[in-house]
Amino acid sequence: MSRSEVGRLIVGVGAFLVLVGLVAWAGGLDWFGRLPGDIRIERGTVRVYVPVVSMLLISIALSLLLSVVRRLL
Repeated sequence: MSRSEVGRLIVGVGAFLVLVGLVAWAGGLDWFGRLPGDIRIERGTVRVYVPVVSMLLISIALSLLLSVVRRLL
């Protein structure tokens, strides 16, 4: 992989992260973390939060993305 390809990849990943950040900032990801299967326990002043399903979705999405990138390279 040449330097210019690595540079394009870094810029692409950065642009994607900025886009996701803007969507999250605008409130487009309010549903994330409140999916069925995410564990929330609130008792008094103690809050326990385990986002099982949300992290599973992130894992699947990243696996698919990395699989596509690997095939392209």
